[in-house]
Amino acid sequence: MFKYKSSKNTGVKSWVYQRITGIILVVFAIGHYILMHFHPDNGKTYEAVFARMQYPWYRLIDLVFVTFALYHGLNGIWGIFRDYNLKKWAKITIITILIVLGLAFLSWAYHIVLSIPYAK
Repeated sequence: MFKYKSSKNTGVKSWVYQRITGIILVVFAIGHYILMHFHPDNGKTYEAVFARMQYPWYRLIDLVFVTFALYHGLNGIWGIFRDYNLKKWAKITIITILIVLGLAFLSWAYHIVLSIPYAK
């Protein structure tokens, strides 16, 4: 029989955030393409990346990019699991694993970007 779910249990916020981060990621991906592939003289060497990372805006862009990409990807994986009628313990286990992995990779990415030294 059909069971009514109140609006807080439908996943509509997750759905909306998935679309918003998707749009933002398209903009970032276009910017990434233009920066890294349309201008081959920018280079992908350590020196070129180091030179770009001397500007705080590039660091901020990278941090926002990785944050939205991780949210978007992990939320998408959770959306796949939500389609199945899982037991409560399985849902809690999966969401816990996704959150722990997400926070681990996010902290790793922040550490890498923020540990690049500024040239003197």
